[in-house]
Amino acid sequence: MSTGDITLAIDGPIALVTLVRPDKLNALTAAMLDRLHTIADQLDAEDAIRAVILTGTGERAFCAGADIADWGSLDPHAFGHRWIRAGNRIFDRWARLRPPVIAALNGATLGGGLELAACADLRIAEAHARFGLPEARIGVIPGWSGTQRLVRRAGSQAVRRLVLTAEPIDATEALRVGLVDELVPTGQSLARAQALAAGMAERAPLALRIAKQLVNAAEGEDASGTLDSLAGSLAAGTDDVREGIAAFKAKRAASFSGR
Repeated sequence: MSTGDITLAIDGPIALVTLVRPDKLNALTAAMLDRLHTIADQLDAEDAIRAVILTGTGERAFCAGADIADWGSLDPHAFGHRWIRAGNRIFDRWARLRPPVIAALNGATLGGGLELAACADLRIAEAHARFGLPEARIGVIPGWSGTQRLVRRAGSQAVRRLVLTAEPIDATEALRVGLVDELVPTGQSLARAQALAAGMAERAPLALRIAKQLVNAAEGEDASGTLDSLAGSLAAGTDDVREGIAAFKAKRAASFSGR
């Protein structure tokens, strides 16, 4: 399914989401952020989806960040509220997707592109890829959780270096500092991600989803929501809740068993 500059393809239990602006190094626009949000809602609603792959088109870039043509003319209020907060909300949505997400990083992964990649559970990088947070070169900061989620993923010192120098690092260095999980030859990131996704699709889906929630919570990713979700699921499976619902419908007093 095409959604403007992003495509969604579902093959059985595996979803493939692709950024499609190769002439602009797959830079993100406001419309693309909206599409990402819509796609995330769709993926979370599909119980049959057991793994998601996120990648970009072409060999030059996964995503070179936010398209300055979309935000460069915004006033400070609009920039902060319509661009930064909206991006954070959408990236939070991706970080909290129920199925595992694998980012296949097929080239330059910079700025907002690196922040998007940080939303994935695993990051597979091609050997020629470069990684960086160059925002200081144009007077802004990493606004889509580059100083927060990325620190939780790779540690403060690795992110500090990227932010303060605004210089990119190569894929080998990105692996060493923990920004990515695995390196593959140029052109092989999607195939490797598909192999990983196929393996995940064979695992118990509820176990993977719950385990992902718990790891996210350990990192501080929606810890209160995870606690409420898991506790709510536990309560919903009891005899007491079934009795409570039946009693409510029958307009009678409930007789709880404690089971």
